[in-house]
Amino acid sequence: MKGEPDRRQLTVMLVPDGRETRTFTISYSSIRGLAAVCAGIAVVLTVMAGSWWYLAARAALADELQREVDIMASDRQRVEALVQRLETIEDQYGALRSLFGSSPTDQPSGVWLPPASGPRRGEGGERPTRGASLPSYWPLGGRGFVTQGLHGGSGDHPGLDIAIASDSYIRAAGGGVVVDVGEDAVYGRFVTIDHGEGYTTLYGHASATFVSLGQTVRERQVIALSGSTGRSTGPHLHFEVLVDGAPVDPLSIVEQPG
Repeated sequence: MKGEPDRRQLTVMLVPDGRETRTFTISYSSIRGLAAVCAGIAVVLTVMAGSWWYLAARAALADELQREVDIMASDRQRVEALVQRLETIEDQYGALRSLFGSSPTDQPSGVWLPPASGPRRGEGGERPTRGASLPSYWPLGGRGFVTQGLHGGSGDHPGLDIAIASDSYIRAAGGGVVVDVGEDAVYGRFVTIDHGEGYTTLYGHASATFVSLGQTVRERQVIALSGSTGRSTGPHLHFEVLVDGAPVDPLSIVEQPG
């Protein structure tokens, strides 16, 4: 009858060879309870096994990320060593020029590559101006080719696209402070410099950047190498000049070399 406890029992009889027979009786309700306990233990063991596999997978991912960080740190050290080597070459070149004399028409080599420590020579052997200065210099070591200009304001295309070979020098158009540096889905690797008086410049699609957030840079300092990161169809520099946050035509401020 429904509602009444199940009084059925299971009897187990053991008949040892030549010994006294033993009988064990267990109720059906006890059997169901034992089955429930076993099922619970099985669930707990399954969850523990799944957690172990998850933790093992996370640990493997952490090891892989650490290896990538180590590789990036090694690459950064090689870039800094290259920068120092180029600076040494520039100093040697300047010494040779001084030995043989230089005519007023000689063009500077323009290999000034600072990174973080110590003063660096600028073009023509002079140190670039320290501190903030309004953008007035072409942001590349070469002329490049303007493939797209400013049009439509910030909602359309707020700067210049300048086609240039990959890993060409990207230079600060003026002195200032790095207020943003990183990687963006659209601009790829980029650098933003505050020049004071409401002027900022942005340099996008770089293959590598050489400056850090908050760093003070000089005019014409090499801050990155050109590339095709982000939303890009080929190696070029995206260069913006903003005044109080509004884009202005860079060609009205800086002059493209002839």
